[in-house]
Amino acid sequence: MKYSKREKAIVLLADGTIFHGKSTGKKGTAFGEVCFNTGATGYQEIFTDPSYFGQIMVTTNAHIGNYGTHPDEMESDSVKISGLICKNFSYNYSRVASEKSLEQFFEEQGVLAISDVDTRALVSYIRDNGAMNAVITTELDNIESLKNELAAFPNMAGLELASQVSTKEAYYYGNPEATYKIAALDLGIKRNILKNLAARDAYIKVFPYNTPFETLQAFNPDGYFLSNGPGDPEPLLEAQAVAKEILNKNLPVFGICLGHQVIALANGISTYKMHNGHRGINHPVKNLLTGKGEITSQNHGFAINREETEQHPDIEITHIHLNDNTVAGIKMTSKNCFSVQYHPEASPGPLDASYLFDQFINNIKQSK
Repeated sequence: MKYSKREKAIVLLADGTIFHGKSTGKKGTAFGEVCFNTGATGYQEIFTDPSYFGQIMVTTNAHIGNYGTHPDEMESDSVKISGLICKNFSYNYSRVASEKSLEQFFEEQGVLAISDVDTRALVSYIRDNGAMNAVITTELDNIESLKNELAAFPNMAGLELASQVSTKEAYYYGNPEATYKIAALDLGIKRNILKNLAARDAYIKVFPYNTPFETLQAFNPDGYFLSNGPGDPEPLLEAQAVAKEILNKNLPVFGICLGHQVIALANGISTYKMHNGHRGINHPVKNLLTGKGEITSQNHGFAINREETEQHPDIEITHIHLNDNTVAGIKMTSKNCFSVQYHPEASPGPLDASYLFDQFINNIKQSK
């Protein structure tokens, strides 16, 4: 990499605010909703997490790329963020196990990244003004036309994105001789979720986001899983219909993140777009059933309505986010159903909440 060839670049926010930086190599323009992640590690998992589809990621950690990349740290088959904004982009890496630099990884994936941005100022601005659409670009002669394009770019609220990241064809994961069979609805599933289920003696069939319940049921599963994913949960009417069918039959079901929101919507609880959302690997959650605290990995821009959840006769709040008291987990009192807003599979992040996968398997055992 020739540092002298790095182009000037900007971050242009929807309200017209501009932050300056430099390209890390690739030239061009990328649009998306700007958001930030506070994790100090795990950048490759973040970049390949389908839940980030359609978003420009700001990393608050000062150095990105310093430990390279490795195939085992992919959460999907490709980078899912629209682009990256960072402070210091490391062209060299020092981890022996890594197979290539982040620069080479982004080149192969065609990702636009810009560095040398005052990310502290940018994140502070987003915190105050909320998540909004943005464009990152090296095409500085085109700013007025980019402003027009940005004004026309769709907002995340009301945007259905699961179809953009879900598998096109059903596939299997794990050992066919495993004790339990799980049907997973892929709204943007992470590989580490499948690894966690398979490690607990489960064989999983992963279905496209719009698969009807009858098709999932034909697999004759012992339990159902509704995955994480990007975008607004409200447009996912087919997934909500699947959740309602599962609940009507009182079958074991577990939802994570977007799947958690779908379960809430299936119960008549509304969702809303958050001012900023929760994205990072140090989010404090309290388990109200045990009284214990958990440090968790989170990635969501929508949440379920707490007041409606508290008033629902068949739902109990099991977890709350300690920073803002939003609902972080629920269970149904008369159904074999529970869900969490955060990511117990971590990747990246702490493993405080991995017990939730054991809980799901125990629920399946009890229903067999």
